[in-house]
Amino acid sequence: MRSVTYSMGVSLDGYIVGPDGGFDWTPPDEEVFRFATDEVREAGVHLLGRRLYETMLYWETVDQTPSLDFSTLEFAAVWRALPKVVFSTTLSAVQGNARLASGGLAEEIARWRAEPGDGNIAIGGATLAAEAAASGLIDEYRARVYPVLVGGGIPFFPQHERRVDLELVETRTFSSRVVYLRHRVAR
Repeated sequence: MRSVTYSMGVSLDGYIVGPDGGFDWTPPDEEVFRFATDEVREAGVHLLGRRLYETMLYWETVDQTPSLDFSTLEFAAVWRALPKVVFSTTLSAVQGNARLASGGLAEEIARWRAEPGDGNIAIGGATLAAEAAASGLIDEYRARVYPVLVGGGIPFFPQHERRVDLELVETRTFSSRVVYLRHRVAR
């Protein structure tokens, strides 16, 4: 059965964006960027909320800039090829290899888990991840922890009132001092 993974860059104090909505502290160096590309390559589908979808639209056309380096072009190609499902109550259409969700998050995850195929079910966006976590649908939390304190903003870990025990399954420290932590939900 496919695993549901939630992976994003996060500040040391636990936020994916700061109090002003900015995430200028997350541009990855080449090593982290390649790692993130490999992580996207492992996904069979990416479930996104509207805000993350709109942020990631950049990757749909970035390859039209001829001066980009290989790793940027590689990520763009991997991202564009990946099927995406967007959860939004305000969008009426989406672009690229994406479709609007036709049902609820739990239904969509159950459908993807039931389909044959390889690759994780990746979830992106704090609001969508919070909904999945509240329903016990996330199997792995993957955090790229940046050495910065932003003092507030949108938290990486959903705020819900139930305990979730985790098992550390992988760590990696990059030369840029970013630390990758991969935890599996203990069931």
